[in-house]
Amino acid sequence: MAVTLKAAKREDLTKSATKQIRLNGDVPSVVYGKDKESKAISVNRIELVKTVRDEGRNAIISLDIENEKPVDVMLHEYQMDPLKDELIHADFYIVNMAEEMDVSVSLTLDGEPAGVKDGGVLQQPLYELQVRAKPADIPEVISVDVTQMDIGDTVTVADLPKADNYEIIEEEDTTIATVIPPDTADDAEEAPEDENVEPELVGAEDEDTEKSE
Repeated sequence: MAVTLKAAKREDLTKSATKQIRLNGDVPSVVYGKDKESKAISVNRIELVKTVRDEGRNAIISLDIENEKPVDVMLHEYQMDPLKDELIHADFYIVNMAEEMDVSVSLTLDGEPAGVKDGGVLQQPLYELQVRAKPADIPEVISVDVTQMDIGDTVTVADLPKADNYEIIEEEDTTIATVIPPDTADDAEEAPEDENVEPELVGAEDEDTEKSE
């Protein structure tokens, strides 16, 4: 069941009006979809953050726009103010509950590998998986049990069990987790930092290039 989020229409798209919306505790937003007209709206910042925190990043939201019929949406992208750590813009995508779509789902590793108990180091090079599913079937998170992994073991996408209601569309040889020997871990610490770090779930758009501003 979709959680409801109220939204107000934005008629004045000037920068001064947008600034005032943020000062009022709301988030300037855009709602759009396939063959759907883009609309400028605003939502309460606290309510949006609470919804995502409670329901998950891929939650189906019933967006209740004033004087209109509610529409099912997902939070597609959002923008944060890096200085204030504050949500300043959001994009909502209108979904068709009967059609599959591709989304990113958080990947977590459960348990302590046997190899770590023997001195190895667990590494997780991938923090999200690309998944194809109908909106109602999108998992909030995909968890992988790594307790049986020994030093030298690697888990790839191909090792994941098949699900009935969604499809993982990553390359099957993509590494999810590996347990490396202690001496290899020491070498990795001395090497330059790897750019392949955990991705932020921020679809950052420059404020001046918002879709409807």
